[in-house]
Parts: sequence; structure tokens; C-alpha cells
Amino acid sequence: MTTRFVLATASAAVLAVTTAAPALADAVPTGHGHGHHTSETRTLERYAADTWASLVAMTDPDTGLPSDNIDGALQSAGAYTSPTNIGGYLWSTVTARDIGLIDRREARDRMRTTLDTLDRLERNGASGMFYNWYDPATGAKLTTWPDSGDPVEPFLSTVDNGWLAASLRIVREADPSLARQADALYRSMDFGAFFDPAGAAGLPAGTNRGGFWDSPPTGCSVEAPMYNGSGETAYYTCHHYDTTVSESRIATYLGIANGQIPPTALYGTHRTMPPGCDWAWQEQLPTGTTRTYSGFDVWEGVYSYDGMSFVPSWGGSMFEALMPDLLIPETEWGQSSWALNHPITVAVQERHGDDAGYGYWGFSPASDPFGGYAEYGVDLAGMRSDGYTSDREKTDVDIDRPGCSVGTGPDPQFGDGVVTPHASFLALPYDRDGVLENLSRIEDDLGAYGPGGFYDAVAVHSGMIAERYLSLDQSMIMAAIGNELTGDSLKDYVVDSDMERTLRPAMQAQVFGSSWGESGDR
Repeated sequence: MTTRFVLATASAAVLAVTTAAPALADAVPTGHGHGHHTSETRTLERYAADTWASLVAMTDPDTGLPSDNIDGALQSAGAYTSPTNIGGYLWSTVTARDIGLIDRREARDRMRTTLDTLDRLERNGASGMFYNWYDPATGAKLTTWPDSGDPVEPFLSTVDNGWLAASLRIVREADPSLARQADALYRSMDFGAFFDPAGAAGLPAGTNRGGFWDSPPTGCSVEAPMYNGSGETAYYTCHHYDTTVSESRIATYLGIANGQIPPTALYGTHRTMPPGCDWAWQEQLPTGTTRTYSGFDVWEGVYSYDGMSFVPSWGGSMFEALMPDLLIPETEWGQSSWALNHPITVAVQERHGDDAGYGYWGFSPASDPFGGYAEYGVDLAGMRSDGYTSDREKTDVDIDRPGCSVGTGPDPQFGDGVVTPHASFLALPYDRDGVLENLSRIEDDLGAYGPGGFYDAVAVHSGMIAERYLSLDQSMIMAAIGNELTGDSLKDYVVDSDMERTLRPAMQAQVFGSSWGESGDR
């Protein structure tokens, strides 16, 4: 996901946090049937209330557009926003309403303001897609970065438009008075514009490119007629979204549900890179088998960690694996794939926290406690050979590739590990007790908690804290808490009968090689 995370001067108007809200327990939907202890529910409600305060503070009241980030004091917000930020704010507003932080009128007013602004934002006419950067105070498409004055080449991102479109599905179901407006915006977005039928090299089916420019960019691009048949010229990214465990699959799901791309797109991505020494640059040499789906041969490869087998992401981070699971019922529809892979992914992150000597876990791209932004993950659990690493020192794990190469660092000593609280929240469906215990210690022992909830990241040994909030990460936290307290209401809003009829059979057909192995099924 492309997001720029540099704090800039605050936008002109920043909302004050609402000080009075209806009683939380009275507004939690009755669909919640987990039977958890009241104290745990109150803790999640407190986390949600503080997290919501950060989103309120970073949202312009006139446009309804959230800034990309805000400082830890909730005073200075960034002067740019993206479709992902906007989408996350919309589903966070629905969540805040559903768990009783705000009433229905306030939620409706907030969402209507945002939808009205979306109606007038400049878009690509041939696809209906939104550009990646806008001014949250005016809604103007950015052509220069507000902090540096450097030029912006307006880009249309596959995955960022996916998150915005998913939020529009949520709004149209969550508030009938806004359904027509949200639906019109949703139906104007054509995900076929991103889908390359030829696909990536070495894969049997088509897949999405990362996005496109509608004017020639300065860097690498592929000039082609737009894939949706509009006749317009697009300048596509030179890369495809060609890994299965990726946040980009949200766009694939929506394109399939809309009939804009074929269900075979699920076979146009790598579970792992293929086996063999020609592919020995990847983090591990995978094991697995080839399965055939609808005439397409798919290498169902897996990596391993402490005896567990799993389909890895590119970088080994939590949000790549679990962010789409916030909105799509992946474990219900993918009993032989995601229902196995997701809990094992969580277990790998937890084990790594222990194995590395951190005492805490949850690794995902976030603010760097030492300045800027960094991609954190479990190196051994990602295909990228130089990893998303889990510590400040960027300790690289390099194991043997039997028959191909000898590892240069199979068992390194890890340094100042950096944990990112949003990664823990994503794991709520799979280890609620472990998540709450981990977060409690991050708050109490590491002090990584402020007026807007958990700060974005903390280094566990030095105690350095990234004292700011990112809209993306805060909206993931809101979604995770909302689903936990309401029995997955966001998924219920996203899914309709057409999506289930079109997407569910394709997901049910997939069989990953994921297994608890020696670890044992928890």
C-alpha cells in the first residue's frame, strides 16, 4: 500500500473530540454472542473510544476527509489524505455508531459530509477511480507535496481504491438514508481497469497491476489501452500484485463480486514462489504440491516456522495477511485455505516475539519510533529475501536453501524489536486472550498509549515510542474492535447475496498447504 507518512502543518480545521456519548453497553448490537467477560469488553470499548478520538481529531469537519496522520497530542495533522484513509474513516464512523460512541444522527452527518466531498473529487473518467492524494481541507487533487513542494504525479492505486470501495458497500448497508449516494459512487468504480488478463510472468491466470497513471510518469511504466475496454490509454505500474497473501486481495474480491474481473484471478497469484534453485533468492525454499482448479495448475507452496506450515506474505507482516479479513468472511468461505492460514500466521508472530527475546509481538508496517516510517514483519515468514525485519537493527535471517545455498545467518541475535499495536488488534479473532494480554503490557509496561489510544509503534528494549497516529492503522483497530464487539458486523455490511454467489465458490475451492504440524492445532 502506498502511503506517505511525514507529519506536516495541521489542516485549518481539526474537530474537537466529542466529550459526551451514549452509554456503550446500551448501543452494542445484540448480534454479539461471544460471551466474553464484561471487563474485557470494557477494555475494548475504552480502546475504541480513544482510537475514535484520534480519527475525529484528524478529520476536517467541512470536507469529512481525514488526514493521513496526526501527532501524539492530537494537535498537528498531515495535509494530505488517500482513498484508504477516507475508506477507513467511513467504516470507523459506522463502528463508532454501532458500539455506542456516537449516535445515529452524528454518524449520518459525518458520512454524508464525506460522501458529498467524494462526489466532487476529481477522478479518472475512464475508470471512475480516485487519485491517491488529496488535500483534506479542500478536496483538491495534490500535484505537489504540502511538506516539501516536490511534484506529485497523480496515481490511481488498485488497493487504495479497493479499501474506499469496500467502505462504500458498508455505508450503503449501514445507513439506508445514504444508500443511494454510496451505491452510485461504488458502482461508478470499475476494477476491470486494473486487471491484466495476461497476468504476471510464470502464473497461469490474470491478475491486477499495482495501479496506473493517466499521464506518462517519470519512472517505470507500461503504456497500454486501459484493461476495461474504455479505449483510454493508461500507464500501468511495471509490477503486478502477484502474491496471494496480500492486502491487495480486497480489490480482487470486489472486482470478482462486481463481475468486472473473473474468479480465476484467485489463481493468478503466488502462494509462494516456485521451488528449486532458480527461485532460491526467496526467503525459504517452499514445500508443497500442484493443484488444478478449473483447468489452472497452481503451485500450493508453503513456508515453515517452528513446525507450522503456512502461506507467507511478501514481507511477513500482519496487515498483509489479515487486513482483508476485517471486511470479507475469509475463514468462513475459505475453510481449506484462510481458516487454516490466518490463525497460524498469528501463531508465527507470537512465537517470533518469544524467539527473538522481545517479550511482545505484533509486527507490521508503521511509524518508526526513531523517525519516519518502516516496514516491520517476521522476516522468515515473508517471501522477500531481505525481509520486513522485526527490530531497529534490521536483523536479517538467512537460512539454508537445501541443495542451493548455505544460509549466512540462520540464527541471529535480534536487537531492539519494534511492535505495532494495530497488528495485535488484527489477531483478535484468533487469540483474543493473547491479544488483550499483549496490549495490556504494551500499555502498562511500555507506556505506548496516549489520548488517541495506542501510539503507532514502540521499541521494546529502548522504550522509544512513535508518538503519532496513522489514519490507516487507527481504522484497522476500529474495525477489529467493532467486529469483536458486534459479531462481525462490518463483514455483514460488505457481503450481499450477489457477492456471496459470485465470490464464495471460488474461495471455497482453494486448498492451501497450511498445517499446524508439530505445533498442534490450538
